[in-house]
This record gives sequence, C-alpha cells and structure tokens, in this order.
Amino acid sequence: MSTLNEVGERDAWRCWLCDEPVDPDASVNSARGPSVDSGASPKSKKAAAAVQRLAHRACNTRKGSVKPVVPWSPDLFVVEPAPIVTTVERLTRKGGREVVARCPSRAEAEKAAVWLVDRLSRFAPELAVATQVEAGGGQFLLVLRAV
Repeated sequence: MSTLNEVGERDAWRCWLCDEPVDPDASVNSARGPSVDSGASPKSKKAAAAVQRLAHRACNTRKGSVKPVVPWSPDLFVVEPAPIVTTVERLTRKGGREVVARCPSRAEAEKAAVWLVDRLSRFAPELAVATQVEAGGGQFLLVLRAV
C-alpha cells in the first residue's frame, strides 16, 4: 500500500476521474480533498493487486464500487466517442487498435488525439498507446492503438 503523498506525486496531484487538480493541503474530509482509490473494495481479493490512483474524495465517493465514467473533454468536437474506461480495459486485455471517435476535420481529430494521449497517461499509465488519424467517408477517424 502506498501513502497518499506517494500516489499524489505519481499522479501529479490530478484526480483520475474528473482530471481536475487535487489540493494536497486540503482536508481529506473535504469534498475536493485528496483520497486514494484502489479500484477494488478493501475486502476483495483483488484489492492488494489493484492500481491505486488519486481522486477527490467526492469523485471517489460518487464512483462507489461501480465502473467509473471518464468523460471526454467538452472542448473537443468528437462524434460518437467510445467509452474511455471500456476502451482501456479492452486494449489492456487484448491489445490491437480501436476507432474511438469521429471528427469533422483533421485538425479536430489531431486535437482530440493529443488530449486523449495526455488523459490516458494519467488514467491508465500502465497502458502505452499511440494515436492515428485516418480519413474516411468525409470525416476523420481517431484510432487508438496499444503499443
């Protein structure tokens, strides 16, 4: 088990669920205060092997023991974005590549690609990924590939 400071330093003091900064000096009882999410309940046999990640206490509490939803940035122009959590699980398990979004322009697809790689570096640091933008059908496909 890692300490809160170790997990916070590793995760650059950003919440893995909402991707907002976490104040390391905030009270752990505050909604925006730091907490460690182990990804499994402490009574679970998987708890010891679970990846520990930094979260706001409120984000961690809201997630509870259900699969989290990690949203795409509202600043991106993406159509039919793939669920990030499911995509990460599948690429971790099987490898390969997946089309994760469609964009109306190459510039929008490249902007989304940069954001997605940055977001996954904090959300799933154990998964090495590369992106590719492919033209198709009057739009641009954002492809995520496990490397």
